[in-house]
Amino acid sequence: MFLCNGSNELDSHSIYPNWQLLSDHAPLTIIIPIAEEHINSRKCSIIKNSKEESAFIKNLTLFIRCINTSNILDTTSLNRAVNEFAIVVENAWKKDSKVINITKHSKS
Repeated sequence: MFLCNGSNELDSHSIYPNWQLLSDHAPLTIIIPIAEEHINSRKCSIIKNSKEESAFIKNLTLFIRCINTSNILDTTSLNRAVNEFAIVVENAWKKDSKVINITKHSKS
């Protein structure tokens, strides 16, 4: 085992030469301190059955109706329509969702 010189984080280790049996290596145990840490994160969300959800669905429906699908004749036009759809969904989501902070006290 290699420890940094002067490091006291991993000083609580024990070597057990009596446990080695037929091996030429002695078992070693070490206590590694792990500090409890919670990383807060953020995400966008829409509450189920809320007026924001209704507005999202309404806006998405209106945006989807505007996508021109009559000229999808090849993969290029299909890719264009799919990208347009992705932009429509993203815009509707940005408009109606809200940013929430997720902490260790948040409900699951």
